[in-house]
Amino acid sequence: MKKTSFNILVGLTFILGLVSSCDGSKPKSSRTDTYSTGSIQVAMDESFSPLIEEEIDVYEAMNPAAQITPLYTNELDAINLLKSDSVWVAIAARNYRPDELENLKARRMVPISFPIAYDGLALIVNKENTDTCISVKDFSSILSGKATKWSDIYADSKLGEIDVVFDNKNSSTVHYCVDSILGGKPINCPNISAVKKSEEVINYVEKHKNSIGIIGSNWLNDKRDTTNLTFKKNITVMQVSKLDKATPMNSRKPFQYYFLTGEYPLVRTIYVLLNDPHRGLPTGFGNFISSPRGQMIVLKTGLLPYRGELNIRTVNVSDE
Repeated sequence: MKKTSFNILVGLTFILGLVSSCDGSKPKSSRTDTYSTGSIQVAMDESFSPLIEEEIDVYEAMNPAAQITPLYTNELDAINLLKSDSVWVAIAARNYRPDELENLKARRMVPISFPIAYDGLALIVNKENTDTCISVKDFSSILSGKATKWSDIYADSKLGEIDVVFDNKNSSTVHYCVDSILGGKPINCPNISAVKKSEEVINYVEKHKNSIGIIGSNWLNDKRDTTNLTFKKNITVMQVSKLDKATPMNSRKPFQYYFLTGEYPLVRTIYVLLNDPHRGLPTGFGNFISSPRGQMIVLKTGLLPYRGELNIRTVNVSDE
């Protein structure tokens, strides 16, 4: 992989909330899809593919006359496709911005959005890296270029320079780091790489002992573990702390429970973005994700459903 340096600015109880347009009028359209039939594409950041593929499989099984094709790209391009009327639904880790809403409404579009899930930004390192707790402050120092060697964070580390790898330079993970961690300032670490997708980030970290990868947490869940309490075994998921000095006691991994309690600090909201004045299949699929069955899929893929109340139970585990 060619390395590049770059700066970037950039039980459940549910309440089903169906989406409707602002008024009852429908612009003329050549589209033939309906709420549950037809063919559409859904544009999304590739990091959400484990979740959305599950949602599509179930929705199409329930609606055999519907065909939904995922269009994997980065977050920036997905939203641009929606704005240009090339697709009518997108999945993103942010809501419409005010200027985007104004632009769409000025063109008599019907932009609608609603949150569907909470996702954790996961930091992963090579198995040979024994330093597995990190604070948000130290992670920010890595991104800003203040810390360029592992010894800048962990005095005894012998791993050398920190090698940072993202899934895509225009991805939602990059935008989260810029907006939520660096406060809008550019990522400026000297050794930074961008691959094409989350799976390649995992593969890269597995092969480079001095690397740290940033991906969406739903990529880490081992599908054989229905409790989502284990992660892929070929890398280590770091524990992250809100406090300035990270310790095993004050740091947490990106588990659903810690999304709910707020103890895991790197959490983002996933949105369905619609530009569907026809109120057809894009709206039908978006509402399905927000429905009880769609939210159960969110839970099973390792994310925290946006709609519903979680029942927390205490379980005693015995080694006997």
